[in-house]
Amino acid sequence: MTSAVERRKNSANVDMAAVVAEIEAEEAKEQEKHRAEQSETLLRWEREQMLLKGNLITCNTEAWQSHPDFFGLQRLGGVDLSYLKEDDTVACASLVVLSYPELEVIYEDCHMVTINAPYVAGYLAFREVPVLVDAIQKLLEKDPCLMPQVLIVDGNGILHHRGFGVACHLGILTDLPCIGVAKNLLQVDGLENNDDHKDQIRKLQNGGDFFNMTGSSGTILGAALKSSSKSTKPIYISAGHKISLETAVRLVHSCCKYRVPEPTRQADIRSREFLCKKTSTANS
Repeated sequence: MTSAVERRKNSANVDMAAVVAEIEAEEAKEQEKHRAEQSETLLRWEREQMLLKGNLITCNTEAWQSHPDFFGLQRLGGVDLSYLKEDDTVACASLVVLSYPELEVIYEDCHMVTINAPYVAGYLAFREVPVLVDAIQKLLEKDPCLMPQVLIVDGNGILHHRGFGVACHLGILTDLPCIGVAKNLLQVDGLENNDDHKDQIRKLQNGGDFFNMTGSSGTILGAALKSSSKSTKPIYISAGHKISLETAVRLVHSCCKYRVPEPTRQADIRSREFLCKKTSTANS
């Protein structure tokens, strides 16, 4: 005969199992809801990308772009975001403007921002571009005479899964010529970092040497540039908006003291320094 103690124990076990099952069911519902929301967000983002892409211009639009020495170009912009290591929703957004051809910083703005959108490969623009547009708008209102005539972005332009990377997105929303410069090859449309690609890189002997990269679709998506004679790795340039690839390659090379072009290098340095000061102050 089962004792009263054993009956209570069995009843407790049944109740606990029911509670666990209920919790697991609720978690499964939440996960399914999250997946549905994420899927809906990605569809919305993709539609927005395609709409904006309809306004994309990948040829020269400014007189200075066709001049051998870029006569008339006086100001270059560079943008960057540096994230807190322990929290990828908090970052420092940096905009710098450099004189051309001197490449001296004539304006800088660094400030802390909260990033609400998640990181999803192929949709970086929806995470970072809004705060960069705000920084450019702030400069336009504060001192329009310092507005850059072209922006250089640490990222890609048409070298992208859907031909519309962060440099295209930022260019469209600011109506500024924009160039994407990435440190690593985004492998899309048949482009691969394979032995053939590495052989082409080895053939780049001098600073300024480059080769165009054509995807399986037949579209020239970008160029690999040996930005300085001391660089062992190329940078990957693609047209963002209102500038041709050929002009983008020439301009980026003229801005390189080191591997990375000076506008984005300075934006990165200053955003990291600002973030370091902010975190040091908060911890003191």
